[in-house]
Amino acid sequence: MHAITLTEPGGPDVMVWREHADPQLAPGHVLIDVVATAVNRADVLQRQGNYPPPPGASEVLGLECSGTIAALGEGVTQWSIGDEVCALLAGGGYAEQVVVPAAQVLPVPDGMDVATAAALPEVACTVWSNVVMEAGLGHGDVLLVHGGAGGIGTHAIQVGKALGATVATTAGSPSKLERCRELGADILIDYKKDDFVEAVRNATDGHGADVVLDNMGAKYLDRNLDVLAFDGRLSVIGMQGGRTGELNLGKLLLKRGHVFATGLRGRPVTGEHSKAEIVEQVRTRLWPLIEQGLVAPVVSAELPIAEAPRGHELLDSPDSVGKVVLRVR
Repeated sequence: MHAITLTEPGGPDVMVWREHADPQLAPGHVLIDVVATAVNRADVLQRQGNYPPPPGASEVLGLECSGTIAALGEGVTQWSIGDEVCALLAGGGYAEQVVVPAAQVLPVPDGMDVATAAALPEVACTVWSNVVMEAGLGHGDVLLVHGGAGGIGTHAIQVGKALGATVATTAGSPSKLERCRELGADILIDYKKDDFVEAVRNATDGHGADVVLDNMGAKYLDRNLDVLAFDGRLSVIGMQGGRTGELNLGKLLLKRGHVFATGLRGRPVTGEHSKAEIVEQVRTRLWPLIEQGLVAPVVSAELPIAEAPRGHELLDSPDSVGKVVLRVR
């Protein structure tokens, strides 16, 4: 098969589409003929040499894909050859074929193009596991989403609205904030001009945010505690603003707050807090919202897989909103 391989760690130009060893089917796994994959921040970090894959995972980039099941491993009974699916991966999506545990596979939502479905698994599992399973977002809560114009952000805004929350979001330009408004965001904050703590408090009569979904890490840690409502929950899912910060326990105690940080890629396949558990909740609780049209993938561009370098560049484009899809077939 062909896959994107790295000539060395570095910029987008180190990615090359060329022949690669075929993946080997294992018991409990399925082989997928990949139609499309999508670009995630983790792919950029891995390309730069800053995020190696977990032990046993493919060294090929790509944490999600869509396509058709081509073969079944021993013991797999819930899927059939020919099923159109999308899947959460630990790696390997930038390729013509990928092997993935059957428990990490999802059906393509009814009425959705197979290639578009490639933009769903990573954001769906990340948002649902953090905002719903961990933070317990409920009807009437205030959800603050940092980076609302990104892949995670555009999805989180829609999930929050579908669950009956008031959604506040930050973004870096009027055009991106307008797109967030179209997706359902109620409180729009330009992080280059406005203080998000003041903006959320003013818009909620001093209440603050019940749940904060943060991709910045250290840079926003203290201010996220400031914006938390009493009994608020802060979910840290990224470190774009640094790895090391000081946690003010006084503020946390005062707010009766909860802070948790979670990763998805390195979780076990099965068991408690596993990928299988998350995927099952996404299938039973989130997929119906997608099929009802309440939540939809937001795709800013679709490119052929050979143009993966351009896809990585688009991720940081000031005009990019949502996900970049790379079509393999």
